[in-house]
Amino acid sequence: MKSRLQEGVRMSLDTLSWNEPITEPDILAGIEALPTEDELPCEDGEPMETARHREQMELLIQSLQAYWADRTDYYVAGNMFLHYDPQNRRKSRGPDFFLVLDVNNRERKSWVVWQEGMRFPDVIIELLSDTTREVDKGEKKVLYARVFRTAEYYLYDPFSQEFVGYHLHGAHYEEAEPDAQGRISSPVTGLSLVPHNKWLRWMTAEGQVLPSPMELAEQQRQRAEQAEQCVEQAEQRAEQEHQRAEQEGQRAEQAEQLLERYRQRFGKVE
Repeated sequence: MKSRLQEGVRMSLDTLSWNEPITEPDILAGIEALPTEDELPCEDGEPMETARHREQMELLIQSLQAYWADRTDYYVAGNMFLHYDPQNRRKSRGPDFFLVLDVNNRERKSWVVWQEGMRFPDVIIELLSDTTREVDKGEKKVLYARVFRTAEYYLYDPFSQEFVGYHLHGAHYEEAEPDAQGRISSPVTGLSLVPHNKWLRWMTAEGQVLPSPMELAEQQRQRAEQAEQCVEQAEQRAEQEHQRAEQEGQRAEQAEQLLERYRQRFGKVE
């Protein structure tokens, strides 16, 4: 009975628009019978290709989180299982970076689309390597366009700095043209992506690179040092003014003493 119900759910889900909420009672009941993130695999034990790949992934995630620190309507992650087929528990993908908007920003073991109102990623970034390049540019690109309907798909090689972006038009991706600075606009985020100092970075429309938490901490440390230096300089200026005032007072006192001795010797000055 359960498998027949799940099959009916799968067929019903296939007919839904990716953006419309699920309200049909039979579909909602069927979804409740499907496996959850607690029952599905959440890791494969495979590390990322290199330390640079991991650092690049963390930089993209953490800098966006820091920039959107006041927002709670999105979810961003990387190298996490994304389950999209309720009929196959092992059928999943693990994008190096993915962003989903208009969802609750809570902790998750994995992304299970039928638990998320059939919400697929709005942005996916894959980090190229010799072992993944062909799949990232072929099989995954087709899957993300035709099944996920992900609006933006980007590919970046952390070593060669190869960078290409695709925006969804209909059921297919069209390559996005970088501007003169090598930036590719991301309409979903309102930002741009650009290779910068050998790293792929988020950038505002004003050209500001989004700092990572570590970079923010360093900036705050530098500002604190500058503020401390300003206080020290102000204290030094105040001390110098005090010393000048004392010197002026001493000179005035010396002048008064000379005048008094003059009066004592020659009388009152007319």
